[in-house]
Amino acid sequence: MTTANPNLRTVLIGICMLAAAGLAYAMKPTRMVAGADTFQLESAIPRQFGAWTEQKQQVQIVDPRQQETIDRIYSQVLMRSYVNGEGVRVMLSIAYGDNQEDDLQVHRPEVCYPAQGAQLLSTVNASLPTQWGEIPIRRLTTQFGPRHEPVTYWVMVGDRAIIGSLQGKLAQMRYGFRGQIPDGMLVRASTIDPDDERAFAQQARFLQDLLAAVPPETRKRLSGLQ
Repeated sequence: MTTANPNLRTVLIGICMLAAAGLAYAMKPTRMVAGADTFQLESAIPRQFGAWTEQKQQVQIVDPRQQETIDRIYSQVLMRSYVNGEGVRVMLSIAYGDNQEDDLQVHRPEVCYPAQGAQLLSTVNASLPTQWGEIPIRRLTTQFGPRHEPVTYWVMVGDRAIIGSLQGKLAQMRYGFRGQIPDGMLVRASTIDPDDERAFAQQARFLQDLLAAVPPETRKRLSGLQ
């Protein structure tokens, strides 16, 4: 039985590795979906809509390490507080990143809240009904000492709302096969309320009102809904 020349085997292995590396480089997404996008959260999100009016809030002090991560991942961040005639106060946070590569993906609240010292008490997948369809959402209950803060959020990867890291990876791959790098967005609403059921109902009403108040193109950017 003839033994293969070890030098030839080494050369063949090297060729295969170079070919694999070349293929991976050729398939690497290079074109960002956002392109020269002019979408601006500050002007796209109304300060008053339905029964809700922006309420000026005190400047929040952010941990410098958290701020560094925010600046690296997101190109735009909007944080506002809204109140209605019943005195219900909802905190809205929308974070947009024009590049959803692996190391620049949006940071989900179930990661960010504990990083800021909160307890994560529960996590439930759900859906938000609207007149244009349903949005897959995630609901969290968190606790900062005596502060009980239920949270509703969803994540956009490109033109689709997704739940969970697996769906995010699949969406990213779908764009990658076309040579594209998707953009991403995190839409989050929260309230300070010890009653989870009431809080989630108020957040749903707020988010439904918001989507109804914006133009169709903005609604599609925020939720994927036509």
